Amino acid sequence: MTSQADPAGDGWRAAVPEICIAAVLVALAAAGGYVTGGLPGAAVVVIGTAIVALVVMRAITPVVPPPGDVHRTDTEAVPVTFTGYWRKRAGLVDGTQSLAAYDAVLRGTLQHLLAARLAERHGISLHDDPDAARRLLCPHPRDGALWYWVDPARPPAQAGKQPGIPPRTLARLIDRLEQL
Repeated sequence: MTSQADPAGDGWRAAVPEICIAAVLVALAAAGGYVTGGLPGAAVVVIGTAIVALVVMRAITPVVPPPGDVHRTDTEAVPVTFTGYWRKRAGLVDGTQSLAAYDAVLRGTLQHLLAARLAERHGISLHDDPDAARRLLCPHPRDGALWYWVDPARPPAQAGKQPGIPPRTLARLIDRLEQL
């Protein structure tokens, strides 16, 4: 019975000799660490080797998208890093707590998304025609308050203790951006 092999798994099977050699070298280095420093010496060698191995694996392992995941060619070359995720998350949390932090990080991101959406789908420039942008973003009276958060003409807040964008308002703003 023939089964279709996982392409990622084939690469690991081909590397079995190298993995065995690496395991033997780690065992020998751990033995040397044990002889010179006892159990702590062996532990340092094993932990250090594991850290180096993880860093090397992270660098050489290709990013494989989940099955059925749709990729756009313009975003495939942009790697998503763990630190980039936490940086964006911190900007989001800070933006909901402080108006100055919102203006410093999150506001620019939301303005960029709004400008891209308006240009791609409606042929409108956020900076050249803000009135048309406002009409599209805020078609209903209940959406009027959203413009304050992305208005390119609003000066940034000065350092202070003003609260940032409320999470519900941020969610509404993102919903409107998706609908544009």
